[in-house]
Amino acid sequence: MARQLRAEQTRATIITAAADLFDRHGYESTSLSEIVEHARVTKGALYFHFAAKEDLAHAIMELQSQASRRVAGEIDDRGYPALEALMRLTFGLARLSVEGPIARAGLRLATGGVPVKPPLRHPFVEWLELMSRRLVGAVKESDIHPDVDIDAVAHSLVCFFVGTRVVGRSREPAARLPRRMAEMWYVLIRGLVPVPRRPRYLSLAARLEREIMAG
Repeated sequence: MARQLRAEQTRATIITAAADLFDRHGYESTSLSEIVEHARVTKGALYFHFAAKEDLAHAIMELQSQASRRVAGEIDDRGYPALEALMRLTFGLARLSVEGPIARAGLRLATGGVPVKPPLRHPFVEWLELMSRRLVGAVKESDIHPDVDIDAVAHSLVCFFVGTRVVGRSREPAARLPRRMAEMWYVLIRGLVPVPRRPRYLSLAARLEREIMAG
């Protein structure tokens, strides 16, 4: 059991080190030797767990996918209205990026040409489904205009969400992301939400930002 625990800890250390380097320098610009040095492990330890750099990338994207599904599940379990659940989901994903390199690296890998192989699904496809389902619910609950094109809004929301993170990566620290998420929602709420219901969701965006900033 002790040997298995050490192996799991070593694997996690390697993944975290690789994620940090992929996030900061990109997949193509990061070598396995740099990952070994950053993780402070031997090459033998790395190759015991990962046969190639691509395997490391897939492990990071799988962890990102698991984290996204976990956040979505926790939100669903609390029974929020659909639009609130959607907003909490985007802020929850933003929190993951603020707290550690796995989510940041997963996004950079997804936008950097690293192929996603089955059974792993592309994160953008997962996010589209997660957001579409909640948008449908928000229309039924009259929190979003009834005549919106759900597919178009979901696609635009994913692009907005991803674009905000990609642009921010090169221009400002990850800690700024909650502010950008709030700004994103200030724009979207004014376009999607009927006037009488806007104050509630504008207030929610500000509150969710504060919660992440407060840790």
